[in-house]
Order: sequence, then structure tokens, then C-alpha cells
Amino acid sequence: MTANKERVLDSQHVYRGRAIHVRVDSVVKPSGIETTREVVEHVDCVVILPIDSQGNILLVRQFRHAVDKELLELPAGSIDPGETPEEAATRELREETGFKPGKLDELGGFYAAPGYCMEYLHFFRATQLEKSPLTAEDTDEIEVVPVSPTDVPGLITSGQICDAKTIAGFRIASV
Repeated sequence: MTANKERVLDSQHVYRGRAIHVRVDSVVKPSGIETTREVVEHVDCVVILPIDSQGNILLVRQFRHAVDKELLELPAGSIDPGETPEEAATRELREETGFKPGKLDELGGFYAAPGYCMEYLHFFRATQLEKSPLTAEDTDEIEVVPVSPTDVPGLITSGQICDAKTIAGFRIASV
């Protein structure tokens, strides 16, 4: 794989925000052609498939400004500095659903959009849920929506579930 690696000639940050940074890299491709790559820098994240005692999957409905609509998603969020993916999954689940996992299994992961973004998402299944709310910024308007696993394919087909991390997470978990 290293034979296809591009060599970076120069790298400049063109934007530094709260959630993301953007840089432009000047690179030389293995063929010798020079070009640029725009890269969104974002910390790694977690995605959690929480299953309650009735076998329902706990999804969250929340407004997403970038697409100007409410989306039905798996709970997810950024890994804070010094936090392990497991710690982040537990914290995010508590913040977004009010539940703490008694059991947390990492099932794999994936890059969000590797053509331009370095964000990697760690995917977890959470079971043996215990009520344990944790208050956080931007979680007060999240609605928890229990969904039967048998309803998931129809929710995806109908477009009610339409974000990539949720669909990829269901695929990893074979839902």
C-alpha cells in the first residue's frame, strides 16, 4: 500500500473552528503529478447501538443544522481528549439517552468520509442498560425513540433513517 502513498510538499491550515479544522495539502502523487488535497480534521467519534431490555434499539431524534431537519440516528459523539472510545461511548449514551451500559461491545469501525475527512468512528453495541442520565451541552432537545429491530429496514428504505453512520452501524450489527 505504501507504493500508492502521496508525498506532502506543503500543508496549510485555512480554517480553525470549534469542531473542525480545515487544511490544504500540496502533494505529489506516485505518478509524479502535483495536486492539492483539502482535509477536514475532526477528532475520532463513537457510535452506539443501545438495546433496551425489551429488545428495542434506542434511537435519538435531533435537529441537524447542516441539513436543516430533524434526523433519526444512533447516539454518537466525539471522543474527548484523554478519553478512551469506551469511556466516550458510555458518556455519550448517558448524555443522549439517559442510560448507562452494563455491557459494551466494540463491533468495529469506519471512516466517515475518507475522501476529505480523517474522522474515524468506533462502533459499539450497548446492552444491560441502566437509567443514569448525564446532562451536557446541546442534548436538552434530543428525543429518545425506541425502535424494533424489525422496523429498521423500512425506516431506512422510507428515508426516515438517512444518515450514513446510523445505516453503517446497522450493517455492522447485522440489523
